[in-house]
Amino acid sequence: MTTTGADRATALSGPWWWSRWRSAVLDVGLALVSALECAAEGIPFARDAGIPLSAGIVFGLLAGSVLVLRRKWPIAVVLVAIAITPAQMGFLMGIVGLYTLAAAELPRRIIVALAGMSLVGTMIVTFVRVKQDMARGDLTLGDWFVPFAAVTTSLGLTAPPVLLGLYVGARRRLMESLRERADSLERELQLLAERAEERAEWARGEERTRIAREMHDVVAHRVSLMVVHAAALQAVARKDPEKAVRNAALVGDMGRQALTELREMLGVLRSGEAAQRRTVPVSASASVPLAAVGVAAAAAASRVVEEDGPWLSELEVLIGQSAAAGMVVDLSVEGAVRSYTAVIEQTAFRVVQEALTNVHKHAAGAKTHVRLAHRVAEIAMQVENEPPPEPASAASAGLPSGGNGLVGMRERVLGLGGVFVSGPTDAGGFRVSAVIPAA
Repeated sequence: MTTTGADRATALSGPWWWSRWRSAVLDVGLALVSALECAAEGIPFARDAGIPLSAGIVFGLLAGSVLVLRRKWPIAVVLVAIAITPAQMGFLMGIVGLYTLAAAELPRRIIVALAGMSLVGTMIVTFVRVKQDMARGDLTLGDWFVPFAAVTTSLGLTAPPVLLGLYVGARRRLMESLRERADSLERELQLLAERAEERAEWARGEERTRIAREMHDVVAHRVSLMVVHAAALQAVARKDPEKAVRNAALVGDMGRQALTELREMLGVLRSGEAAQRRTVPVSASASVPLAAVGVAAAAAASRVVEEDGPWLSELEVLIGQSAAAGMVVDLSVEGAVRSYTAVIEQTAFRVVQEALTNVHKHAAGAKTHVRLAHRVAEIAMQVENEPPPEPASAASAGLPSGGNGLVGMRERVLGLGGVFVSGPTDAGGFRVSAVIPAA
């Protein structure tokens, strides 16, 4: 993991303004060498200036030791180096100061101005010094050597440290920019990973809800009819044995159908989990159950919808089963009957199925009207029951209610962009209406 700028700022371990002890040791060492150099050069300066040698040595030590401040105040170091150039001191301080100045994050105009001052100062001092040496006879070269020596010396002491400093500064800024980009990318990747985990958790919750809704629709209706028939069987077992036999046969058929549908769905879920295990590496086996939920649910929903239906053409069978359980129910169909996509037909069928199940649970014996309308761009369905003949009959069969039927119907219809309305009627019954777009 990379270290961010904030982390590096808080990780400074050096004394004072140094970020590391290594930098402090380097600067102190350079300042010590510069002070010794300036002290040695202070001796001839004192002789030429006519001052005591000790004064020249102390002046050189103080001037050379300024180099220790090069990281904190590079401009001050370069100005001191320029100031002592006429005394022919501070060559090391001038070179290191110019390098530090060029590598620092300062405006280019300041770097150019100070480098130009150092270049001109070195050129003038070298010109005067070489001119004096030739006048004393120490040098016997021609007059051309004086400007040549001044230009080459000033360029040699100024250009290399400035260019090297500019290069090092640019490289340092580039590395800092790349490091910041890496930190930013790492934070973005972490944020994306968190969002992906949130989306995965949301998807797992959605799939669990989808599986629960599918299981409820598949099993609740047939089990409710089985409970109604079982209650009727108990009531007529001694009075009408033939009717009891018929009710027992109906209970057996519905139980087998419920088990078949439940077995098919669980089989698809199990096959989805097996496929997920085959595709996930062994090291990720701990996360297979959570990931397999979405895969299995999607496979189960798609197979149940596309292969097994149910289809709108089975509505008559559904209503016949409710009629066999003692419900008075009629079906009316408007418009030209046509086929729809599997998910639309399944949703319409489930709405009618769940509405009839609720009638069995809460209004046993009530007359029920089922209306189905095929329109140009939509399909509409309505299930309305009248008040039950006996208020106490609603709970006579002892049917439990989890309160999820209407919620599941609403989720199915709204998921397809439709409209769902449910509520009691003025006559004391209950109405469930849904409109689903045909496309």
